[in-house]
Amino acid sequence: MKEKLKKISEVEYLISRDARDKMRVNAKIIATNRIIEAVEDEAIKQLTNVACLPGIIESVYGMPDIHWGYGLPMGAVGAFDCEKGVISSGCTGFDINCGIRMIKTNLTYKEVKPKLKQLINVLFQNVPTGVGSKGKLRLSKDELDEVLVKGAKWAMENNYATKEDLQHMEEYGNMSGVNPDKISDLAKKRGLPQLGTLGAGNHFLEIQKVDQIFNSKIAEVFGVTDKDQIIVMLHCGSRGLGHQIATDYLKIHENAVKKYKIWLPDRQLVCAPANSEEGQDYFEAMKGAVNYAFCNRTIMTNWIRESFAKVFEKNWEEMDMKLIYDVCHNICKLEEHEVNGEKRKLYVHRKGATRSLPSGHELVPETYKKVGQPVLIAGSMGTASYILVGGKKAKETFYSSCHGAGRVMSRNKAIKDFRGNIIKEELAERGIIAKSTSPRVLAEESPDAYKDIDEVAKAVDIAEISKKVVRVVPIGVVKG
Repeated sequence: MKEKLKKISEVEYLISRDARDKMRVNAKIIATNRIIEAVEDEAIKQLTNVACLPGIIESVYGMPDIHWGYGLPMGAVGAFDCEKGVISSGCTGFDINCGIRMIKTNLTYKEVKPKLKQLINVLFQNVPTGVGSKGKLRLSKDELDEVLVKGAKWAMENNYATKEDLQHMEEYGNMSGVNPDKISDLAKKRGLPQLGTLGAGNHFLEIQKVDQIFNSKIAEVFGVTDKDQIIVMLHCGSRGLGHQIATDYLKIHENAVKKYKIWLPDRQLVCAPANSEEGQDYFEAMKGAVNYAFCNRTIMTNWIRESFAKVFEKNWEEMDMKLIYDVCHNICKLEEHEVNGEKRKLYVHRKGATRSLPSGHELVPETYKKVGQPVLIAGSMGTASYILVGGKKAKETFYSSCHGAGRVMSRNKAIKDFRGNIIKEELAERGIIAKSTSPRVLAEESPDAYKDIDEVAKAVDIAEISKKVVRVVPIGVVKG
């Protein structure tokens, strides 16, 4: 497929809808020359597959972190007409509302360094991690239903968060229109013990220090003022509950494809007409997983604040541990976008992609309205991460940007090629303390298994869908 790519700008590549049979719209990839060379043919093919689905609008987009995934590649965005289009469980993915949040502090690296090992150990003890990990909360079934409906608002009502926390979250931490009855008992059973847990895989809790400030005025609005300032990044999602909802509805949508006679270029792209019962049932269930993930990250933020308070013997307010922002990655949302000069409601599927709103947009919280929404992208373990801001050209990508570095190597290959204990030693030599439940996790998340995060940030910055504000580097990592 790569031979069909046409470079149309410094960081934009096009596959015309004429490149293959049954494509309804063009496919575009935002990437530098270095990145495009590493993109797998299979990921490009998956992007063109999505361009064949009913009701797809304008173009389907691949971000610079694009890589092969289930159905829609990771690092991709597709928008569908709200009446003639589809809602696809395959396009949203398994880890619904896997997302990232960043918490600022007024601590400096000089203050934290002597206590870093202690801090990592306390965080590891206080924030439950690992495959199948169980949280410290004991919820009833009715309380879980409340979480599914209220999201982070439930955490605030139960003294795990502040009102200001919710103001700095996408959707303010709550998507409306959830129907808990559309979520299976098995999904709820899996989610019941896991609220407030990190999980495993590429999920992490990272202590970072500010390395570079590109735009001091915007950084100051976000609460970042100095080099070596300590930042906390948290990356996790909806745990077993979200995975089970995806599994359940993939089967339902497989039947819907037959029922409504939808032609698919790939069976992994199972879907249902947007206004069908199967489409709306999934949408109502998916939003429950979205809210669960919002609440999950919010509760863990409480554990993080408690851990810092214990180590530094100050309350979290004294350390100014306020939430900068919380963004979603894997999600389907009904949004209003301008298409050919006309405002239309679209089901925007972002998989491994982040919402990116520019200054003045009505959905940007008041505190950030004049500068734009923070766009948080994570590097690989041991490499930099970025705070960006919504750019003026994000409108062209349905107000979307990248979400991280993007894999260049499968987890299985990484486990074969790397040794977790050696990676831990290499990180220690660079002043980074890493703690995990298993060396295997460190191996599969090796920095060499991912693209260069600086090149990814460069691509979206040049494309002006997001603009670089702050670069941070890790000093401590907690993995599942």
